[in-house]
Amino acid sequence: MNRLAGVTSPYLLQHADNPVDWWPWGPEAFEEAKRRDVPVLLSVGYSACHWCHVMAHESFEDETTAALVNEHFVAVKVDREERPDVDAVYMEAVQAATGQGGWPMTVFLTPDAEPFYFGTYFPPEARHGMPSFSDVLDGVSRAWTERRDEVDEVAGKIVRDLSARSLAYGGDGVPGESELAQALLGLTRDYDATDAGFGGAPKFPPSMALEFLLRHHARTGAEGALQMAAATCEAMARGGIYDQLGGGFARYAVDRAWVVPHFEKMLYDNSLLCRVYAHLWRATGSDLARRVALETADFMVRELRTPEGGFASALDADSDDGGGRHVEGAYYVWTPGQLAAVLGEDDARYAARYFGVTEEGTFEEGSSVLQLPQDAGVADAERIASIKERLLAARDERPRPGRDDKIVAAWNGLAIAALAETGALLDRPDLVDRATEAADLLVRVHLDDSARLTRTSRDGHAGTNAGVLEDYADVAEGFLALASVTGEGVWLEFAGFLLDIVLDRFTAEGGALYDTAHDAEPLIRRPQDPTDNATPSGWTAAAGALLSYAAHTGSEAHRNAAEAALGVVKALGPRAPRFIGWGLAVAEALLDGPREIAVVGAPDDEGFRALRRTALHAGSPGAVLAAGLPDGGEFPLLRDRPLVGGRAAAYVCRHFVCDAPTTDPELLARKLGG
Repeated sequence: MNRLAGVTSPYLLQHADNPVDWWPWGPEAFEEAKRRDVPVLLSVGYSACHWCHVMAHESFEDETTAALVNEHFVAVKVDREERPDVDAVYMEAVQAATGQGGWPMTVFLTPDAEPFYFGTYFPPEARHGMPSFSDVLDGVSRAWTERRDEVDEVAGKIVRDLSARSLAYGGDGVPGESELAQALLGLTRDYDATDAGFGGAPKFPPSMALEFLLRHHARTGAEGALQMAAATCEAMARGGIYDQLGGGFARYAVDRAWVVPHFEKMLYDNSLLCRVYAHLWRATGSDLARRVALETADFMVRELRTPEGGFASALDADSDDGGGRHVEGAYYVWTPGQLAAVLGEDDARYAARYFGVTEEGTFEEGSSVLQLPQDAGVADAERIASIKERLLAARDERPRPGRDDKIVAAWNGLAIAALAETGALLDRPDLVDRATEAADLLVRVHLDDSARLTRTSRDGHAGTNAGVLEDYADVAEGFLALASVTGEGVWLEFAGFLLDIVLDRFTAEGGALYDTAHDAEPLIRRPQDPTDNATPSGWTAAAGALLSYAAHTGSEAHRNAAEAALGVVKALGPRAPRFIGWGLAVAEALLDGPREIAVVGAPDDEGFRALRRTALHAGSPGAVLAAGLPDGGEFPLLRDRPLVGGRAAAYVCRHFVCDAPTTDPELLARKLGG
């Protein structure tokens, strides 16, 4: 048992029984390296990472390799989901040095935490042009003892180069029509007209770019934007990246046609995509979009919700194949023989045709990932429902993938927004209840008396790592969505507390934002990344939440901060739209206003409910909604908003101009549609 036994991270706990003498990240590990005069081996990964498990099994569980590590290094293991700041700083160094990155990330540091040698996965024996891990350990150790001056020079240069990097985040002003049009053109050029989505393999769900496309269509009526969004959503939903039995999306597809996924299922992907499909339904009325939004929400509640009311981080890619082997995708794939064993021959043949299961297989060892091929023909809905029910019951008997049950504040914020909006749009109040319970957990466990956030918790106990910018921004986003959906102004208040800390602790001169607070643990470089990758960057998420909060409250300080932060979108949107998708979506909201909607009336009045329902279904980019009693104290937007002729009324303001109030839901819909 090493020093990881008492930690809260499920990923670190997976390594607690390794023969490697692991230390968690902290000053004690670096003090030990100084005392012993040895380098630090920093290994960064996460619990659902397939190749992290492979390297752990091949090297970190191997007694001989562990002895080599223990003799020549202080080994530090980091969960990138708990310490995104540590991960970001050293990943930047890895990418600068090697041109690529990924996990597991393997970095060798001086006792002053300065990096000097980098890699990702290293095999136990040399292959595919990669040195063996033991050769790497031996080479680094010899360099440390025999060429120390060279190592110190390399480490110093790397740190100087990283520190010298400045972020040109944009010029004066905010992104306008020209920049958003150029971004749309860039996405059009990158669009895969054959298989949908953007770029080639591996192909990731472009959830934030899809949100931009839907908002752009809502604001401008651009049909091309809607067509790209709808086609991509359909291709993903029909592909193997989507769990055709249990709902929910895998992390990405290894091919460009969405057939074979990398099977880990992340909370953040499913939260973002659930929201996108709900918004696609709002724009088009698509039955497919409605089904996928609800199935994804139900997957999140069924498989990721924890007893405390929050949402676990991920499901593993790997599971036992029933024969004692830990295999990627074993829980999800099927052979024709397995179908027959569950369904009988006739239904098995029908299911194989419907789900694209072949004798050769679409995955490994003759197994297939379930899809919905376009050429399957018209299906018997009742028969398919029965088949899915039986297959799901049989799958439930298989060994399940492991679950990383830590609560990440930012990702729960995304889940709250998704479930609140999906529940409200698709008439599922139970989903709104689940969102509210997750928000309650964040307030009770993650938020201290000064409104500072803790990044993670587990089993109802807060971890020790401070929240980063994305935590404050995404939780604020979730609270703002919950406020609009529930009419409970307390969530607007909590969002305000968090965003005040963003203004006070994360903002640099000129409106740039840092990923860590001014008083956070110092690292070799203060991380600052505005690009949207798997999730919205803290930078663009903060811009969106600041803009929504300003629309709710009229706060000039929050509006100015949002506009200043969006300078980065002006710079990057036309050049790299795939990597600033959420920033572009926020820019769409800014150009549209965003619209401020106040609905006043008694909650049990049918006229009030009809107006509120109409406002929720409006696709106006970034629109904010306050609904409640006239002059109610819950929301600033309700002040000085009386009933009209004794009837419930809706007020719509935009760009500091307000329309006349209306009591007619159809007129309100027209006001919000153009």
